[in-house]
Amino acid sequence: MIQQKDFEVIIVGGSYSGLSAAMSLGRSLRHVLIIDSGLPCNKQTPHSHNFITQDGEKPAIISAKAKIQVDFYDTVQFYSGLAVKAVTTKKGFEITTKDGAIFTSKKLLFATGVKDLIPEIEGFAECWGISILHCPYCHGYEVKKKKTAIVANGEMGFEYAKLISNWTKELRLLTNGKSTLTLEQTQILRKHQIEIIEEEINSFEHQNGNISNIIFSNQSKVEVKAIYYRPPFEQHCKLPESLGCNLTEQGLINVDMMQKTNIPGIYASGDCVIQARSVAMAVSSGSFAGASINRELIDESYS
Repeated sequence: MIQQKDFEVIIVGGSYSGLSAAMSLGRSLRHVLIIDSGLPCNKQTPHSHNFITQDGEKPAIISAKAKIQVDFYDTVQFYSGLAVKAVTTKKGFEITTKDGAIFTSKKLLFATGVKDLIPEIEGFAECWGISILHCPYCHGYEVKKKKTAIVANGEMGFEYAKLISNWTKELRLLTNGKSTLTLEQTQILRKHQIEIIEEEINSFEHQNGNISNIIFSNQSKVEVKAIYYRPPFEQHCKLPESLGCNLTEQGLINVDMMQKTNIPGIYASGDCVIQARSVAMAVSSGSFAGASINRELIDESYS
């Protein structure tokens, strides 16, 4: 039970970025509250990669170990719950949780991630994060040289196909409907033996999330071991927007080089601000955000 109600910093979101920021702030002797609902976007992903010292580890184990380490700092506290309301006050900010708890702080950090908007195709949700992947740097090595498909179209499809061809030559581009590639793009991909399939996708055959075949609307099928897809997304938490924080054209929270938003005292880090999503990137931006917040608190004490 948390007795304290007022903190120097409230962090909304207790996954990799939020925990990393909390460690920086805890080591800076700051009184911090982490509010976390316990729903990380990679909860279905079996292994995390391309994060030095943690390559191949389960995401939940990385988070659990990080939480234990952050909990070592006695000025950092955790609150399990969902932040549903945020308002500015004369001294900073007030956060209300779904169960009615109210906390205040001088500074606010959103490390709330994003929500992927996945297509309603049979089998997709079950395979997402397991054999339907978003990042070759995170997962490409594990499916290298295997039969692979990309679900994309137009400029994104063209650039994605070029990128993924670094990991495998057994590659198809599925436009899931009429191709919007230019003639030149089509010719370039075909020159590199990348097949383009325009048939609409009906479903994905899989075993416990491990894909085996793509079934098209004409009932033809293609055998694959991995699929790459970059879903559209939205902010997982709407509180930054309710406080007036600007978003970029891509829908990310707009921050400067110090992880500051356009609203004084509000910072953001992790997937909610980063286009290239990965555990390593989230940890890095969180660590820097914590140091940046501490620096601002120090400067304010000398003003």
